Order: sequence, then structure tokens, then C-alpha cells
Amino acid sequence: MVFRRLSRWAVAAPVVLALATGLSGCGSGEPAATASSPTSASTTAPAEATTLNVFAAASLTGTFTELGKAFEAAHPGASVRFNFGSSATLAQQITQGAPADVFAAASPATMKTVTDASLAASPVTFVRNKLEIAVPPDNPAKVDALSDLADPKVKVALCAAQVPCGAAAVKALDAAGVTVKPVTLEQDVKATLTKVQLGEVDAALVYKTDVLASQGKVTGIAFPEADKAVNDYPIAPLSNASAPGLAQQFVDLVLSQQGRDVLGKAGFETP
Repeated sequence: MVFRRLSRWAVAAPVVLALATGLSGCGSGEPAATASSPTSASTTAPAEATTLNVFAAASLTGTFTELGKAFEAAHPGASVRFNFGSSATLAQQITQGAPADVFAAASPATMKTVTDASLAASPVTFVRNKLEIAVPPDNPAKVDALSDLADPKVKVALCAAQVPCGAAAVKALDAAGVTVKPVTLEQDVKATLTKVQLGEVDAALVYKTDVLASQGKVTGIAFPEADKAVNDYPIAPLSNASAPGLAQQFVDLVLSQQGRDVLGKAGFETP
């Protein structure tokens, strides 16, 4: 769990009262406060927290890490801390009180968990993502199409159905009329992709962006049914953010041309 840094509050200077009599020649060493002296903490507003906690879908790891560095460079003194993982898990953590300022989910359904709890308002879809079949570079099972995943000899990894990449996989397989018996169900797309990279499975359904991010460690195979299972990614500052100003500014960066350029190079599609 990621914790925030606490803002420093101004503390009023103590005022030492000297007795009018009996203390001549014994100075207190502390001057008496004047009417203009700041003697109350209420006269100084607390500074906004400078640590921004961003909860984001695992598939955003590379792009958001890059944008986080850009954000810190543009906001001296501010730091961005990320919690990447399954959107469903992150949404649950937020509703259970985890310290977070921004939530970027891989599906509207997982964002709805947070908005239904009145912890975010008016999320904005900033990118879309679609699935590909990921196979090892040598493709030992000779997978060419989604229907090949129905072969019981082909070991397949899928995301669990309750997480966005798993829900998209279910839609795509249903659209193709293909039934797959996976050998493993993973809790996020990065873990699913890792099964292919380690050679533990012959194929997996993951996002196109994760195939690109693997830098040749896996090969991606496009399939037409992926167009029927496109995931929208919404983002929103959280209503209980400790750094509301920074939270909105980070969202603005993601939605800016700079943000679109970074996300587009990674394979995300503009909504």
C-alpha cells in the first residue's frame, strides 16, 4: 500500500509574558508578541500535499510511468507514486479507503465501482485498447487464428473474467463462437503475458499495447473478433484526493496532446 506524505502546518511562536514587577534585570530572551505577529495556526493555510497517488490499470504501466516523469519535471517538488494492477482490484482498494488521488481504469465497469461509491465524478474516456493473441516468437503451437485456441493441445492463458482483459476475452471468444479451456486464469494482463514470455503457455489473449511493450519477447496475432471487444479506458480525479489540484493537473496531462502522443506510440487508440 502506498502512503501519502503529510503536509507541514505552521505552528505559532510561543509568547513569553514578563511580569511588570519583580523581574527587572532578568530578561526572558523572547520578545513579546505584537498585534501583527502570527500567533495562531489558523492564520496560515496548510499547503497541498506534494505526493500524487495514481492508481492505474496494469496495461498503463509503461505510458503512465513516462507521463509521471514528465509531470514531475513540470511540477518541481511534486512526486508521483503509482499503484498498477488489475482495475477491479484497484477499484476495490479505493472503495475500501486506500489513499489515492487519480484512478485510470481499463473499463467503464471498474470505474463505475468507484463512481457508484461517490468517490469520483465525470470520468473521461482517454484511450481504447483491443486484444491480440500473444504467442512465443517461434510460435511452437502454430497458432494463426482465434479458433486454434480451442485445440486442447494448445495451452492457453487468459485473464480472469472479472478483470477488464478477461471480460474482453470472453466477449471476443463468444463473438467467434470459440470455446477455450485455459490452463490458467491470471489477475491482470501483465501476469497473463508473462506466462507466454516464460514459455509456460502456447498463447494468451492480451492487449495489443502489451504485445508492443514486450519489445519482441512475444509475437502478436490480430483477429477480427477483437473489434467487438474493445475496452474504453476512463480516468478521473478522486473526490477525496489529498492533492486535488495536482490530481486534476495529472488528468489534464493525460488528456493533452503530449499525453495522446505517448499513449498513441504505445498502441492505444484515440476514442
